[in-house]
Amino acid sequence: MYSLLVNGQIIEAVEDKKLMVFLREDCNLKSVKDGCSEGACGTCTILVDGKPIKACVQKISRFEGKSIITVEGLSEREKEIYTYAFGEAGAVQCGFCIPGMIMCAKGLLDQNPNPDRHEIAKAIKNNICRCTGYKKIIDGIELAGKLLKEEKIPEAEGVLGVGKAAHRIDVREKVLGYGEYVDDMVLEGMIYGSAVRSAYPRAKVLSIDISRAQKLPGIRGVVTAEDIPGTNQIGHVKKDWDTLIPVGGITRYLGDAVCLVAGDTPEIVEEAKKLIEVKYEELPAVFSPEEAMKPDAPKVHSGGNILAHEHIKRGDADRAIRESAHVVTKSYETPFTEHAFLEPECAIAIVNREDGEAIIYSTDQSAYSTQHECADMLGYPHEKVHVMNKLVGGGFGGKEDMSVQHHGLLLSWYTGKPVKVKLSRSESILIHPKRHAAKMEFTTACDAQGKLTGMKATLITDTGAYASLGGPVLQRACTHAAGPYNYQNIDMEGTAVYTNNPPAGAFRGFGVTQTCFATECNLNLLAEMVGISPWEIRYRNAIRPGQELPNGQLAAPGTALVETLEAVKPIFENHDRAGIACAMKNAGVGVGLPDYGRCRITVEDGKMHIRTGATCIGQGLGTVLVQMCHEATGIDAERIVYHASETNRAPDSGVTSGSRQTLVTGEATRRACVELVKDLKNQALEALNGKEYFGEYLAATDPMGSPKKNPVSHVAYGYATQVVLLDETGRVESVAAAHDVGRAINPLSVEGQIEGGVVMSLGYALTEDYPLKEGKPTAKFGTLGLFRADKTPDVKSIIIEKNKDSLAFGAIGIGEITSIPTAPAVQGAYYKYDGVFRTKLPLEGTAYRK
Repeated sequence: MYSLLVNGQIIEAVEDKKLMVFLREDCNLKSVKDGCSEGACGTCTILVDGKPIKACVQKISRFEGKSIITVEGLSEREKEIYTYAFGEAGAVQCGFCIPGMIMCAKGLLDQNPNPDRHEIAKAIKNNICRCTGYKKIIDGIELAGKLLKEEKIPEAEGVLGVGKAAHRIDVREKVLGYGEYVDDMVLEGMIYGSAVRSAYPRAKVLSIDISRAQKLPGIRGVVTAEDIPGTNQIGHVKKDWDTLIPVGGITRYLGDAVCLVAGDTPEIVEEAKKLIEVKYEELPAVFSPEEAMKPDAPKVHSGGNILAHEHIKRGDADRAIRESAHVVTKSYETPFTEHAFLEPECAIAIVNREDGEAIIYSTDQSAYSTQHECADMLGYPHEKVHVMNKLVGGGFGGKEDMSVQHHGLLLSWYTGKPVKVKLSRSESILIHPKRHAAKMEFTTACDAQGKLTGMKATLITDTGAYASLGGPVLQRACTHAAGPYNYQNIDMEGTAVYTNNPPAGAFRGFGVTQTCFATECNLNLLAEMVGISPWEIRYRNAIRPGQELPNGQLAAPGTALVETLEAVKPIFENHDRAGIACAMKNAGVGVGLPDYGRCRITVEDGKMHIRTGATCIGQGLGTVLVQMCHEATGIDAERIVYHASETNRAPDSGVTSGSRQTLVTGEATRRACVELVKDLKNQALEALNGKEYFGEYLAATDPMGSPKKNPVSHVAYGYATQVVLLDETGRVESVAAAHDVGRAINPLSVEGQIEGGVVMSLGYALTEDYPLKEGKPTAKFGTLGLFRADKTPDVKSIIIEKNKDSLAFGAIGIGEITSIPTAPAVQGAYYKYDGVFRTKLPLEGTAYRK
């Protein structure tokens, strides 16, 4: 028997279990988050006798007689202060790391009421945030320290209209830890599920013996491919991913599931998995596109190893290059990258076999995609599977594909019980699709004055074992490869290749991070040849309103790339170790594909309720939509209610991907408000109880290869220029990031997106790695190379607003472009620093590499 003092109460425990499990399950203290169970991420941080401790790796026997405090144990005054301070600072995005950050803050401020920013950064250095870039968390802790010394706590203004720096609507629940992520849910009769994964990257499954596992007490079901009632193959775009590899089937990577186990506890499930005997015939595998493209290479899929091929041509690139004054040809290489979102994948499924309906509680990037793929697997009509998003602890593209949702649903269908399936951090690192590794050769040319004339390039990406979003990622990499400049002679050829590595798919930047690195680095060499600065060559070629982009699309009147360059010019020119890069990124799916935003507004109890099937993954979509509704209707924000995405009550508004939701779903919401306002002219909101208003917006575009002279590839583009400054030791001193966002609906959130995206790509440029050994990841969460608060430079956000278009109040998506120009800007800064022109990420020979 162990006695622990938890939040002022003595609680006894019989079993010596992990402290995190005790706090979450026995004490129901859900603010203590399970991000890694490896002592690496800090989401489970608590205070023990006033000192921050990670609860996931400690047994409770070590804490007998000690005082434990979680966020739930803060005083009411402290709760109000941290809620206000973190809301005012914009410190909360996905929120999964925030309770742990609060504990570190309290531990610091209790000992040091007046810390400086360096001391705050040091206090949270063991807690990872993948969203914010830390700056606003430090702002929040600094403000909390000031408020703790004052008598009165300010009141938040509430959510204001468009263009105002508003507190996010979900700040309180995320700061205080009661906001519900899927793993926080406990349902009556719930059991647990997990998958047995392949022992080999490529092997034939000869037999699966589940008999010993079935006999283990507490095991409720063991499922193999032959038990699947619908289709075994799923996939976000291409249906090539097996739910379970059948006997006689061939595995394609180490993350492939061979069978599923459900049992009363996670521990029993893990024990049963060890009793399952799978016999394999190991087969030759391929671990690089070069190997996979050989004529005699083993086939990852029966149709061959080429997933997709793109050839985008406009003008005569060969002739333009041949006749140019200056030409640069360079080869570049970029790596796989792990998303490292703080919340591991988790889902709970409940199937009622009597009425043929199901519910899935999911952390994903599209409730409707989850619905469609999971329903097909069961053979159910789509509308019979209801998907509800809980809070999503980060995504960045890594939660677009099915990971656990279909497995939970299948186990629930088989056992008749609610089933929770959650990936361990090591499983997550192996299983979900990564950012594509790429090898590129770029030739870029200009005339004697530095005007760009033509570009020719080839790109090969490693798409891993399954398609995921590999085709669209390749396409976007190619369509953006020429950059945000005014020239039309381009020839871009790209190939996405299957291998037996973990799959690659969507990741913030969606392929453009890779090709932008090559494009922008080449520009610096051309500038040298011409005898002008890297800033000047970009300024001379920057796309301006009404000019033609390399894809032929006319730049919109609100295009402000030039303004972003002008904003950073003095920063770049007044520093000896500065690097610069520009970028463009589409908002919306584009290229002729259907791209709908939809919103359903209902009036209930005198309040307007926003329902849309668009997922918020931490970017602040709910707050943005409330601001738009307030702007469009004049209704006080307190009377506007935002609901998380759910398929049975909200219309499909597409995937949270492609920086599309603020523009596409935002415009649909604005249109629904226009209909509501018509009725508000003659009636009060209360008189409209029971009425519904529907808004829909189609972001119409032209398909690839359109014969039009000036096709519309995408409904909108964002533009950016970033400058990276190094100190005398070769470390990043600061980053200035100027972004053309059209119009900032919530400037505080826009700053947070910029800061977080920049820091994420500083990691991409300098420290992050996803090493593979014959298809097996060798990194743990703590060794991925993620930036920490005490090593993160200052990021200065410069918001440029020029767009007068009424579409979505002028907003353009900001989520992805923030990560695109950072790496080449870092490369340029090092080229200035030591004269070494680096062509491979993460950059070698810097102060950040061992």
